[in-house]
Amino acid sequence: MFHPPRPTSANSSHLYRLPQLHRPLQQQNRRLQDPQISSMNSSSSGFNVSSLRYRDSYNTVVAKNVIVLTLGLIINYINGSLIHTFRKHQIFYVNPRYILFIHLVVNDMIQLTSSISLFVLTYNFHRINVSLCCLIMIFTVFTNLNTPFNLAVMAVECYIAICLPLRHAELCTIRRTYILIGLIWAMSAVSILSDLFILLATEPVELFYSTIYCIVDNLFSHPIHVKKKDVSFLVYLVVVWLTLLYTYIKIILAAKTAKASNSTKGDTNKARNTILLHGFQLLLCMLTYVAHLIIKALVYIFPEYYKMIIFASYIIVQMLPRLVSPIVYGLRDNTFRQHLKKYLLCSMRPSIKHGPH
Repeated sequence: MFHPPRPTSANSSHLYRLPQLHRPLQQQNRRLQDPQISSMNSSSSGFNVSSLRYRDSYNTVVAKNVIVLTLGLIINYINGSLIHTFRKHQIFYVNPRYILFIHLVVNDMIQLTSSISLFVLTYNFHRINVSLCCLIMIFTVFTNLNTPFNLAVMAVECYIAICLPLRHAELCTIRRTYILIGLIWAMSAVSILSDLFILLATEPVELFYSTIYCIVDNLFSHPIHVKKKDVSFLVYLVVVWLTLLYTYIKIILAAKTAKASNSTKGDTNKARNTILLHGFQLLLCMLTYVAHLIIKALVYIFPEYYKMIIFASYIIVQMLPRLVSPIVYGLRDNTFRQHLKKYLLCSMRPSIKHGPH
């Protein structure tokens, strides 16, 4: 997730503090920025875009909503097909790799659905109830944090399969896989639930009955939130990158050792490419933390295309990465691809399957 660059005002962190009726009108409106940026979230940045507050034309509003909803339905349909394929075949239940993969797909579907819901609500209604904003934001941040952890666990499983093949069945059991998935959600919960507790401790209860322009820095605006977010994200990303780097180096070394064996070499090269794709996915995840800097530079160069830049950034950073998982795993894996192809063919030609005999 990432949000638009924040105003430079010294009081910007208190723009949604209660009571709202006692704030000057100009101060209340200072953060009513373009609604399409609401579901994009990143660290704070420093240029003022208050002069760019204007509504899109009716045709533009319809077009943007149609584009976002259509892309979301297509991506979720593809991911839903992967989940259905997994659910229908027992062979995937007993393989930790497929379990981790399908968890990543489910996580992507929840993240995309939450993000699109936030986009549609804020783009069309601008301000929404704080309680609703908080609920959607929790799911969005939750799933956003889950992705790097899931990639790290999948990289470790790949490393064990290549470098410790004799111990793979012992170390990568189904029970341990589900325990790791639980730990992934627990680590993400520590981050987002601590933000929620800080919000409850520092804001009056009346806040949850008011309305807000729903972005992370409006909802979690206390300085403790900012410091905690920066430190926790840095620690998480460093740990994940070190894990990917270690597993990649070990697999590269295993590939050099296995050059004499063609069969092993093929498996090792595929594992190495998979780790590289993990790194590519993680780079896409990291875009959410640097997107505000890219947006700032582009808006500075092309200020007249501000709204187009923001919308394109949302599509590229929030939506398109959700397509990576099906391509990396669902299409590259021979076993999964064969079963998925059978499902798609049967769904397109039901008469062949259920026709008269």
